[in-house]
Amino acid sequence: MPTPASILKDTFGYDSFHPYQREIIENVLAGRDTLGIMPTGGGKSLCYQIPSLMLDGLTLVVSPLIALMKDQVEQMRTSGVPAVMLNSSLSPYEYQINMDSVRDGSAKLLYLAPETLFTGRISSLLSQIELALLTIDEAHCISEWGHDFRPEYRQLMDVRQRYPNATCLALTATATPRVRADIKSSLKFEQSNEFIASFNRENLYIEVTPKRDGIGQTISFLEKFKDQSGIIYCFSRRQVDELAAYLKMKGFSALPYHAGLERETRKANQEAFVRDDVQIIVATIAFGMGINKPNARFVIHYDLPKSVEGYYQEIGRAGRDGLPAHCLLLYNYSDVSKLRYFISQKEGTEKRVATEHLDAIVNYSEDEINCRRKPLLAYFGETYSDDNCETCDNCTAEARELIDITIPSQKFLSCVKRTGERFGAGHVTDVLRGSKNKKVLRYGHENLSTYGIGGDLTQKQWMHLSRQLTQMGYLQKSGEYSVLNLTPQAIDALHNRTQIMGHIQEDERQSRKVPETLNYDQALFAILRQKRKELADEASVPPYVIFSDKTLVEMSAYYPQSLESVLKMSGVGQAKLGRYGEIFLKEIKSYCESNGIKEKEKISFRERSDKNRRYMIVGEMYNAGESIQNLSERYQVQTGTIVNHLVRFASAGNPLKNGTDLQAQTSLSPEEQAKAIQAFEELGTDFLRPVFEKLNEKISYDDLKIMRLIALSQ
Repeated sequence: MPTPASILKDTFGYDSFHPYQREIIENVLAGRDTLGIMPTGGGKSLCYQIPSLMLDGLTLVVSPLIALMKDQVEQMRTSGVPAVMLNSSLSPYEYQINMDSVRDGSAKLLYLAPETLFTGRISSLLSQIELALLTIDEAHCISEWGHDFRPEYRQLMDVRQRYPNATCLALTATATPRVRADIKSSLKFEQSNEFIASFNRENLYIEVTPKRDGIGQTISFLEKFKDQSGIIYCFSRRQVDELAAYLKMKGFSALPYHAGLERETRKANQEAFVRDDVQIIVATIAFGMGINKPNARFVIHYDLPKSVEGYYQEIGRAGRDGLPAHCLLLYNYSDVSKLRYFISQKEGTEKRVATEHLDAIVNYSEDEINCRRKPLLAYFGETYSDDNCETCDNCTAEARELIDITIPSQKFLSCVKRTGERFGAGHVTDVLRGSKNKKVLRYGHENLSTYGIGGDLTQKQWMHLSRQLTQMGYLQKSGEYSVLNLTPQAIDALHNRTQIMGHIQEDERQSRKVPETLNYDQALFAILRQKRKELADEASVPPYVIFSDKTLVEMSAYYPQSLESVLKMSGVGQAKLGRYGEIFLKEIKSYCESNGIKEKEKISFRERSDKNRRYMIVGEMYNAGESIQNLSERYQVQTGTIVNHLVRFASAGNPLKNGTDLQAQTSLSPEEQAKAIQAFEELGTDFLRPVFEKLNEKISYDDLKIMRLIALSQ
């Protein structure tokens, strides 16, 4: 007789079991209902696949996603296991063939979605056969406290009564103690038949970093993983499309995946990723559940996940082969505000659960002190005892020197107490900083002794301090609005004036480098200033209209020797370069030749900062061949908005290469176009009204916007 170990080796090719696989399989074979909690990549599937080959009768697997079923069935058939699925992806002929194989007993494994299970046709089919094992995959979907609750999963409780002789196996990779209890209660499992493997994935490097320039940070990260597979998760479909298109334009092998794509496109993109025909999939959280792709070397969360469970499940799709993988979460508090807005639209239990989930992932993301694994595993009821995991950003960061933060901590804790422990950190901060907003005045908090005593720190610094005090155990949050309450530890610290050591976040206003006063050549500056005055007088405009003092100072400091270098000076765009560039360049060159001076290099601000702004992305995509109409559809904006982006792009000194498309945007005759171009050459491209008036108000502003763009591109 085959044994679980022999099937493991002979059918699936593995030498040994993962933790708790053997115990779960033996429990199921003994006919005991079982709950198995195993991390993503921990081998949940084998826990029912091996029994299916040893039990008399059918093993039914309830799975939430067609993609998961298809992937599993293909793997089973490749391994010689007779498995089938019944879902809407099959043709009528394939559906009937699979039903026949279930009916005649040739199929040992049947995959179904929960909603399919309750149809009359399937109920009739299952009534004709012996059901040996009912497996509920992604069992956390049963619990309303789970991160992915699905109402149709609750009906599985009725299925148990319909097939009382079948053993039931519930499996999930993400379940908190409360969710586990809910699953067992719902399915009427005995408490003892629960097996919980460690949630710790030692091969995953976990990093959370502030999102300041999402696209730039993503590209910089991807450069480290050339020709390697990975997943980027985004919050919205629009963000998925935008990021995937931009990465593709930048030369990365990337495709989008979300529910808004046509079914065939979604299927093809997933297949391309699974088969390594494309390296990067940019997706909403709909992607990846049950996809057994072992060689994903990274997972990026471009936006904040909705819950710790979802986050854990998604990073679990990296490194399933046991080799090192990197998980990066880009954290931005604006993402939190966005999620809170969506949660505010919910009601009752759903709203309360979503708020708890969000609070947990926010606390995790903002923890700059603890090993990432400690709060992550603690969330699932597991204790991580090592002091340093050596594979997360907090454990590998250079130790920061602690400073005495007792006084600001006392201020904050006192203010929490004096406001009645009824408010969140934002309101407490407003009181400390002496805000006169409506909420502060409505509650009379301007009369508190703590009102206005915190003006020495910025709002961000107080919020950062509040997070530290929470992580240290002095504060705890409760309720839908994250109300702060003092812990006994905090009360003791206030009474005894306990010293508190920590960090005060650097004040961004102070940390920004104040531009150094340039050491510029005052003699050259005087020459350029005189030339500017002459040009201004000729045009009857103030001198600053030609160039600002800042521009002349930079010219006198860097001594540009080419039009390309002049363009790097502050305040010099394409139009002014074309009108005045040669004039000022001649003066600078003459001065430098007379004084033996060479050019000093200036790194353009645009090269440092503009690279990833929306208008830069639009401009680069346009130059790569995207039409204005295509870009309008991609970003779901009016064509005029795209034109404005392109104007900014061209005004910043970037050439536009798709002139034919520009010509197609206007119905003006060649003669009218020529007049408009001439008017822009005379009056500049900064303002449309002078050109509009010069052309006797006969050309519309919409057409003038296009003509300005054509003028800039020329």
